Amino acid sequence: MNNQLTHGSITKSLILFSIPMIIGNLLQQFYNVADTFIVGQFLGADALAAVGSSFTLMTFLTSIILGLCMGSGILFSMYYGGQQIDKMKTSFFISFIGIALFSILLEILCLFAIHPILHFMNIPQDIYQQSYDYLFIIFIGFFFTFLYNYFSSLLRALGNSKVPLYFLAIASIINVFLDIYLIVSFDMGISGAALATIIAQAISGFGIMIYVLIKQKDLLPAKKHCYFNKDIFMKIKDYSLLTCIQQSVMNFGILMIQGLVNSFGVITMSAFAAAVKIDSFAYMPVQDFGNAFSTFIAQNKGANLPERIQKGLKSAMIISGIFCLFISLIVYIFAPILMLIFIHPEEVEIIRQGVEYLQIEGMCYLGIGYLFLLYGYYRGVGKPGISVVLTIASLGTRVALAYLFAPILGTIAIWWAIPIGWFLADAIGILYGITKEKWQLKKL
Repeated sequence: MNNQLTHGSITKSLILFSIPMIIGNLLQQFYNVADTFIVGQFLGADALAAVGSSFTLMTFLTSIILGLCMGSGILFSMYYGGQQIDKMKTSFFISFIGIALFSILLEILCLFAIHPILHFMNIPQDIYQQSYDYLFIIFIGFFFTFLYNYFSSLLRALGNSKVPLYFLAIASIINVFLDIYLIVSFDMGISGAALATIIAQAISGFGIMIYVLIKQKDLLPAKKHCYFNKDIFMKIKDYSLLTCIQQSVMNFGILMIQGLVNSFGVITMSAFAAAVKIDSFAYMPVQDFGNAFSTFIAQNKGANLPERIQKGLKSAMIISGIFCLFISLIVYIFAPILMLIFIHPEEVEIIRQGVEYLQIEGMCYLGIGYLFLLYGYYRGVGKPGISVVLTIASLGTRVALAYLFAPILGTIAIWWAIPIGWFLADAIGILYGITKEKWQLKKL
């Protein structure tokens, strides 16, 4: 089921490769959406706020592991595209051990630091205990997140985006049933939502690992590949660390925004929690398309096909642009209806604030769509440091504007700071592409 992206129709290859990734990540988001929906409907606004703020934190922590795995995946793609299979297997051995040990250490640190984390996030006292109960269980399952993301990155780097989707689909269904079973039938409250999530993550993580061990033995390193290679280690460090920084900086900025949102109280927290879920679903396809595009670029970089890379950039910009304009229209028009998925109709102020957020973001998805493409391009050509610069520009602008103007203008300043950051980073990334990468706009 592995697929080289170095030949055939570029547009067709990009679309067919990205579709399973898009569906898979939507299903992964479904873990948290299931919690949000059931918690909001059965446990109330306080529990919803606790899950919502915890979701932002877990997105940040997961992004650290995801970035490490994605960085290794780029190197796998380059070796695979260049048919350097022995180097690919040695990089698998080195990266797996390193990222696994780091994941275990991060899990232990998080379990011992829950109270400082909650205080840093400005969690209100009336939902503090619920947030603690939810996060403690979620942290216990953190290693499962590593397993799924590592083996998914390995398979996707080789052009196999379908198998990760299959395991997520199974896990998502189990997650929904367990949510209902533990929260409604067993009355476990917010702890039931967390337990359902980590059980589902364990199934997807161990499931995909067992699949690789049994069905993809050709990917596994033999004894001759299991040694420390300094050159490969340095490449893994460069790609993984910079991609990790890019992913974690992006989500740390979001976490800081969550802390500012929390200062406005439970109503705003609940509105933000629901609206962010909708927002994530809306632009998640272009995020995954950007990740798929990164694999395409890396394989063709490894195969030394610069003309195919340029054509792929043009095709990706057209596909992403069309989708973003379409989804912007949908979210802007149907924002009030979408909020009702998570919030009772009588919660008028929560709905109003959520709609305000969604309509501002909904007008600007083109900015985030092209930003994800820029991230993918620069990772794929071996310049993840540029992705870090773009992320700092985007999130730095967002956080600075939000903290500067929110005390004066209220939450609307937070909402507007987000797309302003997107478009500023787009401008920097495109300017660098023209001047340093020699992009020719007429051909794009």
